[in-house]
Amino acid sequence: MKQQQKVSVCCCLGLLVVALAAALKEKEKEQVLWSKSWLDLADKDAADSASSALPAQTQTQPPLNLMVPLTLINSAASKGAVCLDGTLPGYHLHPGYGSGANSWLIQLEGGGWCNSIRNCVYRKTTRRGSSKFMEKQLPFTGILSNKAEENPDFFNWNRVKLRYCDGASFSGDSQNEAAQLHFRGQRIWLAAMEELMSKGMQKADQALLSGCSAGGLASILHCDEFQDLFPETTRVKCLSDAGMFLDAIDVSGGHTLKNLFAGVVSLQEVQKNLPKTCIDHLDPTSCFFPQNLVANVKTPMFLLNAAYDAWQVQASLAPTSADPRGLWSACKSNHALCNSSQIQFFQDFRNQMLNAVRDFSMSTKNGLFINSCFAHCQSERQDTWFADDSPVLGNRAIALSVGDWYFDRLPVKAIDCAYPCDNTCHNLMFK
Repeated sequence: MKQQQKVSVCCCLGLLVVALAAALKEKEKEQVLWSKSWLDLADKDAADSASSALPAQTQTQPPLNLMVPLTLINSAASKGAVCLDGTLPGYHLHPGYGSGANSWLIQLEGGGWCNSIRNCVYRKTTRRGSSKFMEKQLPFTGILSNKAEENPDFFNWNRVKLRYCDGASFSGDSQNEAAQLHFRGQRIWLAAMEELMSKGMQKADQALLSGCSAGGLASILHCDEFQDLFPETTRVKCLSDAGMFLDAIDVSGGHTLKNLFAGVVSLQEVQKNLPKTCIDHLDPTSCFFPQNLVANVKTPMFLLNAAYDAWQVQASLAPTSADPRGLWSACKSNHALCNSSQIQFFQDFRNQMLNAVRDFSMSTKNGLFINSCFAHCQSERQDTWFADDSPVLGNRAIALSVGDWYFDRLPVKAIDCAYPCDNTCHNLMFK
């Protein structure tokens, strides 16, 4: 009898394994993230996603990615260019070679913002506010990969990831002595650029400033400053990945993200470093929103964004504070569980994004890739940047689209049809 039970259990387990394997194959493009709170979500970046959000069957494989060590900027302290806790800022650099020896790609790390003394003090205890807690080495994947088959246009460039530890998209300049907080994002930006110029970037014949999420916003804010570092003979362009944050109305009729940005701008005195072309006619908080900045950026820029940006869905459109009864909790965690009116709410958000980039898109120097996915940060993750099943628009993957635009091979103004028409998405789901 016991032997029969044992055989029965084994058979059931075998069937379960087969069923799970089939389910994984069917859902291999869906990335599952675990999020305890809004702050956890705000602290996610592409590096987190690359390690924690890949399909389960790949997690047991040994890491094959290039690991690049952290370098601290020793000259930063004398300039007051320090993280929130006063520690030195840092970056990861993998040198270029061959045809890419004099080409530079700077990736600005993302990871949310801090908008109050309390959450900036908390942030000091994380890698987002102190180099004491930063990883000593990071994997370079996607646009940072050193493999031609993973990163066809930039694999042999000098590739840099600048770590994010100021909480205001590298743009604040103030301090709070009582809380021992240093808001020095703008100084970190300047110190990092000076350091990299001394490492060989001053000889660059090609340069690309990129960034993801809060780093994508930073790449917009600093794009023209970046171009000003180089002579006119240097090809300089900028890429903002998942940085198109909108001043959108949330599900309660409020402005959750605008309130957050208002705190960041005020606390860290960001207005000192916002573009004069915007500050002259709008308030500082409005000038922290890319929709009021991108059309006036002089340097060629590429906007890579999901039309239903997963971070904005979670933290701006349907945060818990705007949905106390939890009517949106299932929908915002998995778009497949949304009802028709909730989907229409997301369609309205997409329309707002398309309206926000209309003037920007009229310029021949600029590029666009806006896919109708529930995603966030698609340039650093290998599965979305360039892989056999990565997202495409017009049969072109993101990596090829960015390369076509950067090297002027083709104009790229790729805007997807509305959800649910795109079956190449790698959608994020939250549990």
